[in-house]
Amino acid sequence: HIAAQSSRDSLVEASGQLRVLAVSLTKIANDIRWMASGPATGLGEIHLPDLQPGSSIMPGKVNPVLCEAVTQVSAQVIGNDAAIAFSGSQGNFELNVYMPVMARNLLESIELLANVTKLFAERCIDGIEANTEKCRTYAETSPAVATSLNPFLGYERTAELIKSGKPIRELVAATGELSDEELDRALDVLKLALGG
Repeated sequence: HIAAQSSRDSLVEASGQLRVLAVSLTKIANDIRWMASGPATGLGEIHLPDLQPGSSIMPGKVNPVLCEAVTQVSAQVIGNDAAIAFSGSQGNFELNVYMPVMARNLLESIELLANVTKLFAERCIDGIEANTEKCRTYAETSPAVATSLNPFLGYERTAELIKSGKPIRELVAATGELSDEELDRALDVLKLALGG
């Protein structure tokens, strides 16, 4: 009975788990926001559903409003967790009178996360489309892909070729050191991505 009145560790722990979820959601939302950045100078690897008319300062841009909502909710949950952790430390001897603060913040965190994750899944995640053309371009021009040329050209020659920053296929094709068939086999980005 005394422990139940003086210690609210279970609430502090539950809030900590919600904080972990908020931190993970922030990372996911920020990654999605970066992957969708553009239209001209960002990564542009994916397209987000257009939930709001374009940017007021950049026509044609789709604002990542749900990613922004997720990060704002996460900030609130992390703040609530700080209040709950502090409140949990305020038990003196047999009594902790901070239960109202803990309950209010914990319930708010649960409600906010439940609402934003459902909204994020249904109105953002489910509607994401890959920009396959841009992704293929990134893959085919990445120096990481050049590693697959090592068995054909050797490390030194491959390293020498990719220093220019030009598309790898064009560079190697221009040298005539590999046939088109060998290039296709060595630079098959889908096969490389799948570990083949």
